[in-house]
Amino acid sequence: MAEIVLVRHGQTEWSANGRHTSYTDLELTPEGERQARAVAERLAGRSFAAVLASPRKRALRTAELAGLTVTEVTEDLAEWNYGEYEGVTTKQIRETRPDWSLWTDGCPGGESPEQVGARLDRVLAKARELAGHGDVALVAHGHCLRVTGARWVGLPPSAGGLLKLDTGTLSALGFEHAVDPVIARWNA
Repeated sequence: MAEIVLVRHGQTEWSANGRHTSYTDLELTPEGERQARAVAERLAGRSFAAVLASPRKRALRTAELAGLTVTEVTEDLAEWNYGEYEGVTTKQIRETRPDWSLWTDGCPGGESPEQVGARLDRVLAKARELAGHGDVALVAHGHCLRVTGARWVGLPPSAGGLLKLDTGTLSALGFEHAVDPVIARWNA
């Protein structure tokens, strides 16, 4: 059975500092470029029927350095829109909203967990269709890929909060008994 491989982009200055980054289009740091090249080593010899990517520079550069040929760029793989929390850390947000959780509250002026889940359900439907032709790679961002993993196994978007995902990592969604969706690997 084909797998859907999730590639989280390499490190940026803001990801290294814990700042929420959705629409701000940042470059990879030198460490982020190293991480993306390491992804290429782990994917060596593997081919993909399709590679879908976020339109953000950090995702597209990661795909390039990882040796992936992007077949489609889609806003549906863009990072969670943090609205008023763009560029702000969770610690800073909790100074005024101590009980705030991205996974249940979403972001003022940005997206709710349900809105992000709906986008990623569309991505997964397309990836499942494309997987009939071979493995599919999704190159995107931490929070949206965590929601992708949760949605793949039938959990609500908020369950993405239970799935840690580091920069420059690979995860894989697959099937057990050829029909049951499973997380085959995570944060590798």
